[in-house]
Amino acid sequence: MSKKYELFIDSGAFSAWSKGITIDINEYIKFIKKYQKYLSYYANLDVIGNPEATWQNQKKMEVSGLTPMPCFHFGEDIKYLTKYYLTGNYEYLALGGMVGRNSKELVEWLDNLFSNYLCDKQGMPILKIHGFGMTSFNLMMRYPWFSVDSTSWIICGRMGGIYVPQYENNNWIYNVAPWKIFVSSQSPNQYEEGKHIESFSLNTRNHILQYIHDKGYKLGKIEIKKVEKEYKLKDKERWINKEKTKIEIVIEKGLINDYKLRDEMNILYYLDLEKTFPKWPWQFKIKKSGLGI
Repeated sequence: MSKKYELFIDSGAFSAWSKGITIDINEYIKFIKKYQKYLSYYANLDVIGNPEATWQNQKKMEVSGLTPMPCFHFGEDIKYLTKYYLTGNYEYLALGGMVGRNSKELVEWLDNLFSNYLCDKQGMPILKIHGFGMTSFNLMMRYPWFSVDSTSWIICGRMGGIYVPQYENNNWIYNVAPWKIFVSSQSPNQYEEGKHIESFSLNTRNHILQYIHDKGYKLGKIEIKKVEKEYKLKDKERWINKEKTKIEIVIEKGLINDYKLRDEMNILYYLDLEKTFPKWPWQFKIKKSGLGI
């Protein structure tokens, strides 16, 4: 069966680890086998903080007849990385454990990996590399990733924001970090200069609105009304308390009142950003002056 789309399955190990949940590897194997015909790639069930257990899961999935993508994490002994790439059995490897790390330590770690293990002497990648939790703009631009993922674009939309490329000389600029602009009427950043769309200069605001309209979206319109809300006190049902509360009435659906539309806008930004990257594989060169970030 041919695949219309390339689907990548993450094991969910990081989310499970964050919530103190254990994923049964046998159940994960069953799940992958059930849907394997639809999948292009699927990750090993990595064990956060235990590279040996991650390695054993890799071998167990392979013995079962699967070909999972190996995972190597920040802080793990380099011998586990060499186990994967020296065998010659893998063409696609994931790097993880980067969420929550500061840029300085990530640059030091990634510079070492890409310089000494993941690229040849000319700086060309010898493997496809996936970055788990990697949508830091500067780190994406610094290394020759084959793919990356993150939930930052979703969080941005849920917090009332959208990504907009910066504008210069009548062009949208994708080689610098985008504006993260809050548009929701409920955003706490409404009155903070340079964060909410209402806080920008008229000229910049017009550029932002032009980008929104070019992508086929609208800000939308709302009306805020104060209404009187009644509620009974918890332990004295006969007592009625009244208070004024604000409600948002949607006049026109748009970015300010629909997080799904903000999600769509953020997806479009990343799709456009992807088009600006050189065709993989591209050369990695360490920037000698400072961190380059």
